[in-house]
Amino acid sequence: MRLVIVTGMSGSGKQTAMKLLEDAGYYCVDNLPVPLVPTFAELIVQPGSEIEKAAVGLDIRSDQAFGDIMRALSQLTERGIAYEVLFMDADDSTLLKRYKESRRMHPIDGNGAIEESILKERSILKEIRDKADYVIDTSSLLTRELKEELDRIFVRNEAYNSLMITIMSFGFKNGIPLDADLVFDVRFLPNPFYIDELKKKTGNDKEVYDYVMSFAEAGLFLDKLTDMLAFLIPNYVKEGKYRLVIGIGCTGGKHRSVTLANALYKRMKDHGNYGLTLVHKDVDRLK
Repeated sequence: MRLVIVTGMSGSGKQTAMKLLEDAGYYCVDNLPVPLVPTFAELIVQPGSEIEKAAVGLDIRSDQAFGDIMRALSQLTERGIAYEVLFMDADDSTLLKRYKESRRMHPIDGNGAIEESILKERSILKEIRDKADYVIDTSSLLTRELKEELDRIFVRNEAYNSLMITIMSFGFKNGIPLDADLVFDVRFLPNPFYIDELKKKTGNDKEVYDYVMSFAEAGLFLDKLTDMLAFLIPNYVKEGKYRLVIGIGCTGGKHRSVTLANALYKRMKDHGNYGLTLVHKDVDRLK
């Protein structure tokens, strides 16, 4: 029997994860009273139980609740019940944006100071996050990408590490993304913007992609970048980094950067034990 404890930052996608696990065949119980967690676990591990996979969703809303959860997990260990902890996370700016868009109150503090509530919750959750078996950062994840990651870990039982990689194209004239860890400038390549039939297209269009990649320098850059990332990624994982944003920029973020970001994504997809997402930050800007 596989038991997964699902917790994490409020607004990071815990409920979505629970729904996706349920769709994957897990028996899911959300917001079970914490003192009942060990009892529930003992019931489902009994011989003859029809439940083979279960997920328990736990919200942490105060310091006391956090202590209750840690005691409940210790009781599971003492009783010899194996479990895994899935911690759902997102960066502070993403959580703040989600709360402002939904106009919901943060569960930790109802005084309206969402930024303070996020910081307080992150401090409370630090211990359990550090001990989690899996950490999934949803800052840049689409629902289908989260589903793929959960399936990889909890259905296909493939090897896991916590690193989530985002490849992000952008335009330098709009500013370098604040969350970029690595930034690469591809303005050394000829600009399709100055070709009339390509000007209004983007790197998502075959004509632009083929034009940019027709230059030997584009392929050579991609080879060298792929080789460097093959060296960096395992070392980032070893140091405990859980999120890596690779920024690829050109002037406007529509042609060259989009093309190279797409090409890099194709090379990295289905290679390595990391999550991978692709974001085109400025491709739809009007100017």
